Amino acid sequence: MNGVPGTHTQKMAVLHSVSRPECLLCSSNGPDVRERGRIIPLSSELCDRCWNKVANDLALSEGATAAPEPEFDPDDVQWVEPRTCRHCDAPVRCYPTNYDRWVELATFELPAKKVPPRHRWRLMRPRAANTPISVATVAIRIGAIDPTPGEPVIPAHEFVCLMHEA
Repeated sequence: MNGVPGTHTQKMAVLHSVSRPECLLCSSNGPDVRERGRIIPLSSELCDRCWNKVANDLALSEGATAAPEPEFDPDDVQWVEPRTCRHCDAPVRCYPTNYDRWVELATFELPAKKVPPRHRWRLMRPRAANTPISVATVAIRIGAIDPTPGEPVIPAHEFVCLMHEA
């Protein structure tokens, strides 16, 4: 069209790559590059490989290394026992985190002054778009702003576990 061979093809390739988001870490721009995080977006866009590395590193640093809750068959009428700690047999609550990993939390709240900052969690209930209905419960570790000393927080079970090695 303009007398330069291949120019139209080059323009289309550039336009096609511009329309796709680019991974913040590895600069790839495939179909798996998207914004990550459930309630609070944790990054611009990451590909699956980079997201898994970031989420796994974050989970290790925050202690969110529990196995996910098993999927139950709605037609199964067998009794399901509540989840317990594998070390002390105390009941625990297991919740997904903002970064799609799972954490075991205590079944009670404590004042923030009695829980070290590394073990302080809150539960958030995100809502579906344009409705007041909560669609999930997600555990968020309290980190950026310290709660007041008397404010209730949910401790990670590892903090209150009687058999956990310090």
